[in-house]
This record gives sequence, C-alpha cells and structure tokens, in this order.
Amino acid sequence: MTHLLIQNAQLLRVDAVTQTAIVQPGQDIVIRSNRIEAVQATGQVDASHFATVIEAAGMLVMPGLINCHAHVPMVLWRGLAEDASIDRWFNDMMWALEHNLQPEDVYWGMLLGLIEQIECGVTAVADHYFHLAYAAQAIEKIGARALLGYAMFGSEGQAKIDETARFVQDYQGAAQGRIRTLLAPHSPYTCDADFLRASAKAAQKLGVGIHIHVSETKQQTIDSLRKHGKTPIQILQETGILDVPTILAHVCGATPDDIRILARYPVGIAHAAKTYLKLAMGKTPLLEFIAANIPVGLASDGVVSNSTLNLFETMRLMALTQKHDAGMGEVMPIGQALAIATQGSARVYGQPDELGAIEPGYLADVILIDLNGAHHQPLYHAPFSLVYNLQAPDVRTVIIDGQIIMRDRHLLTIDKQEVYAQIRTRMERLSYLDPAKRIQTY
Repeated sequence: MTHLLIQNAQLLRVDAVTQTAIVQPGQDIVIRSNRIEAVQATGQVDASHFATVIEAAGMLVMPGLINCHAHVPMVLWRGLAEDASIDRWFNDMMWALEHNLQPEDVYWGMLLGLIEQIECGVTAVADHYFHLAYAAQAIEKIGARALLGYAMFGSEGQAKIDETARFVQDYQGAAQGRIRTLLAPHSPYTCDADFLRASAKAAQKLGVGIHIHVSETKQQTIDSLRKHGKTPIQILQETGILDVPTILAHVCGATPDDIRILARYPVGIAHAAKTYLKLAMGKTPLLEFIAANIPVGLASDGVVSNSTLNLFETMRLMALTQKHDAGMGEVMPIGQALAIATQGSARVYGQPDELGAIEPGYLADVILIDLNGAHHQPLYHAPFSLVYNLQAPDVRTVIIDGQIIMRDRHLLTIDKQEVYAQIRTRMERLSYLDPAKRIQTY
C-alpha cells in the first residue's frame, strides 16, 4: 500500500465556477494507496511515518493533465504528413501510411507516446485507435491511465461492433482500474445512420460511453446538409449517440442550432487547438460551448496533426486563438484556461469527482512542476506562468494512481532506450507511402 507524503508544496487550486486560479504555499498532500487522503498546511504530520516523502519546497503541485482525445500510437508517423490541407492529409497521406500498421506497432507506438505525455505532465488519455489490446498492455506496463475506444467504421458492419463490445467487456477496469473503455465509431461521415444507431444501442447495453469525431470543419457540416439535409450533430441526435455520455472530438463546424442541441445531452467537447491551426480547420466556437455550459477539455489529437503530445502547449494555443478570434485580449483569461485544463477535462473524460483537482478522496494523479527556470522569472503570478511560460522539462515528477512514475525527470517504469530502439526498427516499413492505398473522397 502506498503511503506517500508530498511536503511543503505550492498547491494550485482552480475554482471552475469563478474561473479563478490561486496558489497556496506550504501545503502537504497525503496519499494512501491510489487516493489523496488529506491536503493540509505543512507540519501537521510526522514525515517519519511515511514510506516515501517528496520534498516539494519551491515546486508547484497540480493535477495531472488529461488528454481528452488522442490517437497516441500515431506518434509512429511524426513528421510524415506536413504542410498539407486536411483533405490531402487524410486522403493522400494518413490513410496510406496507416495501411502499414501492424498490431505490435501499436504497443511500441503507445509506449513512445505515453513516455512523451508523462514527461509533459499528462497522466490520463482518451485514446481512439486500433489494436487496443496492445495499447492496453503498454498502458499497464508504464502505469498510465486511459479511456480506450476501438475505432470502428461503418463498412465493418455489426461484426465490428460485436468485436468491440468484447473488448469493452474484457478491458473495463483493467490495469488495477486505470483502464476504462467505451465505443468509438469513427464519425458520421464514415459511419451510416444504421451503424451509428447500432453503436448507440450497444453502448447503452454495455453501460459505457461513446467517443466520436464530429463536425471537424465547417465544410463537413455544409457537405452533410447537402447530402442528408441534417448537420452531423443532428445525425448523432437522431441515431441516439448523444443519449449516452459522449466525447465529441473537435466540433469546429458546429452551428448555433447544434450548440443548443448539445447543451441538452451528456456530452463533452475535446478541443485540440494546435491541430486546428496546423490543418487550417478554421475558427472554433469554443466560447459558445462554454456559454452553453457544455464541458470542454484539452486534447492533442494525433501527433501527425499536432507534432507533440504536450497539453501545456495546447492550453496556451487555446487561450491565444480564442483571444485572436474574438479580437479581445480579455477573452479566455488565465483562470478559465486552467479550469478547462483541469476540471473541464475531467468532466469530458467522465471522472469529474475523481480527477482534475488535488482534494481528499480524489485519485492521486499529481504532477510537480519547477518554476525556477529563467523563463519563469520574475515570478509574480504562478498561474500566469503555467499557461504562458511553461516548458515540458519543467515537469519534474509525475504520480499516477498513487504510484511515482517519473521522479526528477527519471522514468521509473520503462526503459526509454528500448522503446526508441524498437521504433527505429519499424521506421522504414511504417514510412512507406503506397499510392494505391490512397482514397479519393474524404
């Protein structure tokens, strides 16, 4: 049983209601097993009674970040689909590259991506990909937390839904409870209404949620209206997808009517600001989602469209793009950005009472950050520095489910060099771009 004391820390507290963030100095965090037992002023407990003590003087402690939408194993193709429109990126590049994927690649790609996430302070991820039994092995080995959805396409039919249902049953609660599962039909443009309806029914029967791409661009919404007379969001509503807790990836092309619909359902928006910039996906109605009380969380999307899995970078770009799009520097203040990164992401991820805060009873997913670097000085306001100045190496120690996974930048559960070597042996095969594997429509 873990009996861990983080001593004399500066503790970040975010109030999601008032959208404010403060730092409390001189705090001790007591962790027993996988949960936070107490948060109190330093000096109230005897450090000699603890199996492990982390002296956190000069460090800031905050909840681990949650990646609400990713394709982590796509790190295997980092840098191979650059400077392209979204249509070319999907049709001519990624579709062809993913034909090279073999199941074991997912294990090593997942490990590589998890290493990067942990080193950036990301402790949980909602992943939407293939061969997820291999991904689950990687998650269990490294000690991460994940919400796994096996990607499904309408062309695969009911057999794929049945296969995915078996995956859900086999892996729900795996890795000592760190792995949860859901269903993951890819999108309304790759899954017809019957397939979406069958997916929704299966999710309800299994008692799990759904993770789906929808309205990724305004053009997708326009195309759907022309083809079906309905927006992609309306299709999800009519097929029952929105009736279960659902992570909606992107939703950049939502209409005002779509937003009113979403406000009535148990959904959350996974927002990947860097992907939208890199693929020129257009302005996202993020402030409108927030005004409608629709939960919003941070997301990286895949590395091939984002370049990194660093959610601090994503948070920074989210705040900056919203200011730019609104033409007002007052938009997306620091407290709001941090609320999205912590409690907002926990709501989208589906564990709002267990993740996203450092409070008694919450799961012990905790990161320690060094704000002593020159890029943080002079440090007038630590929350400001978290949003606008932080660099990945500032994350020094990462605790997931009460276990120390990285301490002072040293990973304790995985051999990074072995992972790098395994990736190198696969690079030539994975990078082969066969023109015959391209598709003609998006």
